[in-house]
Amino acid sequence: MDEILGGRRMRRNRRADWSRRLVRETVLTTNDLIWPIFVVEGAGIRQPVPSMPGVERLSVDEAVKDAVKAESLGIPAIALFPYTDPALRDPTGSEALNPDNLVCQTCRAIKQEGLNVGLMTDVALDPYTSHGHDGLMDGETILNDETVDQLCRQALNQVEAGADIIGPSDMMDGRVAAIRQAMDANNFRDVQIMSYAAKYASAFYGPFRDAVGTNATLIGDKRTYQMDAANTDEAIREAELDIAEGADMIMVKPGMPYLDILWRLKDTFRMPTYAYQVSGEFAMIEAAGANGWIDRDRAMVESLMAFKRAGADGILTYFAPQVASLLARAL
Repeated sequence: MDEILGGRRMRRNRRADWSRRLVRETVLTTNDLIWPIFVVEGAGIRQPVPSMPGVERLSVDEAVKDAVKAESLGIPAIALFPYTDPALRDPTGSEALNPDNLVCQTCRAIKQEGLNVGLMTDVALDPYTSHGHDGLMDGETILNDETVDQLCRQALNQVEAGADIIGPSDMMDGRVAAIRQAMDANNFRDVQIMSYAAKYASAFYGPFRDAVGTNATLIGDKRTYQMDAANTDEAIREAELDIAEGADMIMVKPGMPYLDILWRLKDTFRMPTYAYQVSGEFAMIEAAGANGWIDRDRAMVESLMAFKRAGADGILTYFAPQVASLLARAL
């Protein structure tokens, strides 16, 4: 057999754990994690999200506790998403501009703790609109330019409350340039923008919409502004525009079904590039693990390693605290 193989035996490097670690090409660390957190009105509240086992909607005081936990685990940043009281939702998403809305309250409360944790906020109107869309509507049409004006004011509202990273997830044309200009004009030049450069109209968002309460309000679908799942070249053009408009980082959403997009964007632009392991991906791993169909922890880590292998500099994942704990125990 040695004569046939010519001495080439690939399994030599796999024989022992220490050897596998020596030759490992891709490494997952806590520094790669961004933890998405849902916030809700009230105090002392940890409200389970049924379609996302282990994930809860948190009142502001509880969100502060999780931010402290993030720092203790070495997680660099958290991303905030609100569950807005339906009574506060209207066609224009005016609650997004309220300086005392849930996201702004949470930003201020966390900043008061002086934590070494970055705060990322979502710029889109869907958690605030009565129709569940990311933009303003005229009949059944999503208005692009009018929405962008509203998004700029929303972004300024968030950075004034302490947001460090603005994440425009709305997919309106020209919003990155407009937000960058608005922030620069108001002396927020150091605030970063992580653009949802390639955000697809996906079936994997369902549990997230449960968590923020938009499943019950969404009228129609989002295919006139979110990307078609069949397209790849379009993602290159979207990212190129966002980078030219001033994005500091770019994101692919969802993650796992779009690893090819992640690879193409990183290979093309060599920009800080992120993947969002969305709620549907999370829920599938949790459900299969709970049923004993897969090893939940191994599948969790393997899925995140796939993002890193495809070129991601970091991952937004609801698994962040569990993964950080696992990695800490492995040291």
